[in-house]
Amino acid sequence: MRTRAQREAEFSDYVARRRTHLFRTAWLICGDSHLAEDLVQQTLTKLYVSWHRLREESAVDAYARRILVNTHLDEVRRPFRRSERSAPDDELDRAGRMDLAYEDLDDLGAALRALPPGQRTVVVLRHYWGLSVNETADTLGIAPGTVKSQTFEAIAQLRRTLEPTTTTGKG
Repeated sequence: MRTRAQREAEFSDYVARRRTHLFRTAWLICGDSHLAEDLVQQTLTKLYVSWHRLREESAVDAYARRILVNTHLDEVRRPFRRSERSAPDDELDRAGRMDLAYEDLDDLGAALRALPPGQRTVVVLRHYWGLSVNETADTLGIAPGTVKSQTFEAIAQLRRTLEPTTTTGKG
């Protein structure tokens, strides 16, 4: 049996290794760096409460994803959040940046924010976390067919939005 000090050390280690990834996920889902920070903090608080029951890191990641997604859904459903929400924050935490040029990251963020929340969440879980259709469905509590259709529609919309415009040099 692990002692409290061991559990706290394990939790601290997990947070040090995975916090940036959780932040990126939250930002990709909500498009607002301040809300993403709040979501990560709430996720880590809830995770800490259950830490004594968790054993395998893959189970911890799955549980953290579920908490993050559910916390985001709770935030979106709150009436005061909908009425007070301002334009999405275009700033992505510098420490958490992906390996994209700034212009590409800006375009990707705008394209993701343009997706409906369900499609955006499915895309983040499938393509950022690398989850399977079944893992994504389980995390979101939806049918695998819904994951497939939302992924298809979201990717099609992202392609249309992000497709480079070409101009002909005739003239």
